[in-house]
Amino acid sequence: MRTFHLPLVVCLGLTGCMLGPDYQRPTTDTLATYRYADQEAHDLSNTLWWEQFKDPALNDLIRTALAENKDIKIAAARVEEFQGRYGVVRSQMFPQIGAGAQGSRSRAPRDNGPVPLDANVDPIYNNYQATLSVSWELDIWGRLRRLNESARADLLASEEGRRTVILSLVSSVASSYILLRDLDRELEIARTTAKARGDSYEIFKLRFGAGTISEMELAQNLSEFQRTQASVSQFESQVAQQENNLAVLLGRNPGPILRGRDLAQLTLPLVPAGLPSDLLERRPDLRQAELDLISANARIGAAKALYFPTISLTGLLGSVSDQLSNLFTGPAATWSYGVAASMPIFTAGGIAGEVQQAEAFQQQTLLAYQKTIQSAFRDVENALVAASKSREQMVSQANQVEALRTYTRFARLRYDNGYTSYIEVLDAERSLFDAELNYTRTRGSVFSAMVDVYKATGGGWVTEADKLTVTASEKPP
Repeated sequence: MRTFHLPLVVCLGLTGCMLGPDYQRPTTDTLATYRYADQEAHDLSNTLWWEQFKDPALNDLIRTALAENKDIKIAAARVEEFQGRYGVVRSQMFPQIGAGAQGSRSRAPRDNGPVPLDANVDPIYNNYQATLSVSWELDIWGRLRRLNESARADLLASEEGRRTVILSLVSSVASSYILLRDLDRELEIARTTAKARGDSYEIFKLRFGAGTISEMELAQNLSEFQRTQASVSQFESQVAQQENNLAVLLGRNPGPILRGRDLAQLTLPLVPAGLPSDLLERRPDLRQAELDLISANARIGAAKALYFPTISLTGLLGSVSDQLSNLFTGPAATWSYGVAASMPIFTAGGIAGEVQQAEAFQQQTLLAYQKTIQSAFRDVENALVAASKSREQMVSQANQVEALRTYTRFARLRYDNGYTSYIEVLDAERSLFDAELNYTRTRGSVFSAMVDVYKATGGGWVTEADKLTVTASEKPP
């Protein structure tokens, strides 16, 4: 009988039931197509899309950010943290073996109650022990396996979280660089306009001294010159702040940023292809949200298993002797083995509370997963409509700039020939200046919208970017 019970118990521990629901991906409402899908989309989601800008400086900035950005390093360290947690939880499924050794020297009192110690017995004695202990909790109800399932999902979720950081970082560096080149162009426009108006003011001063114009016209000219000068200072401040923001993304101290091609020389990336349902597999934040749901689902079974007995096998093998030289001889040997079981009888609702907590948290995680999917569809729709409409807007604004240049030229001719007041010239120049700035901003928005499209749709490019983060020897498992 003794040889039959132990294998039976071990068999129960290895093949016991699993409490709690098994995970199944929830049914979610997905779009059939995007409303603003580009008919000329290309299968580019697995390529390093930022190289389509044809700007070596941008490529270098992204490589630097992937290697040096602090958020990337924090995310990698977080993965190692969860790997350690998974190792702790997984270890509980295996026998726990420990060793111990003890040596002591003691003196017993001579007067030991009603039976005093014999005078011929030495009251000083030694005690030496060496033991090897084993304990193994049998996972009959699947509690440890559910905890292991949860910890593994947490580990994989942390890895997807790291990939999400990569996705956001690459997109942020590209968008920040585009904004920087946009501000550079706006600063250039402001400086060119300020110089032209400064030269015009010098001419107006000479004409005022000669009595050919009024003081009002001179003041109007000076007002526009000072207005443009103020915008130069404003753009210089914005350029410096944007450089500092980009430097921090690169993992550097604030400072200047190396430029490449002008904004007008950048090549617009193509729109990536993909169905709405592809987002569930292409975006790491969606996979992270689903892994969080898997983890929460497994914890329900771990909580329900607390209602049932916990059964463990224990064993001890060792030696006890009063002489160190005899510690490992036959007569000093000692051993024991047994089965320990414990079961809750009354917990005042403690276990029920844990189950309720686990089920409620699973519901929260489910709703968060569904919300993340909806937000992902929204991000793609917004990015696609922004990419489409900003291109249309840029065409209209380019035509507006050309029309205002013509208007400004004829307004100045009319003023020089005495057909109109200087107010008309000021209005034309002011409108042209604002239109040139708006056109530059819209051009930057077109490029930024394409960055948002690649960020929103995700894809295998995150894996390709991941290869640039660290060397193979430094990459976390």
